[in-house]
Amino acid sequence: MLVTVDFDRCEGHGLCTISAPEVFSFDTRGSLQVVDRPGEEHRAAVEESVRTCPAIAIQLDAAHAVADTARQ
Repeated sequence: MLVTVDFDRCEGHGLCTISAPEVFSFDTRGSLQVVDRPGEEHRAAVEESVRTCPAIAIQLDAAHAVADTARQ
């Protein structure tokens, strides 16, 4: 699974860090940090982050998700 963030759209609300703290976090400067290829065990949390992002800045790449599943 591939997670991408459009940093031009991200407004720093931080809802993603609540939904999926293992994938999204803020560094000491307040910049969002992202694990771009989290394990499948984080899928539900990442999907929740995609749904709740008020800036619609988070994408879960379905094409990569299918490819990642096929490799397993």
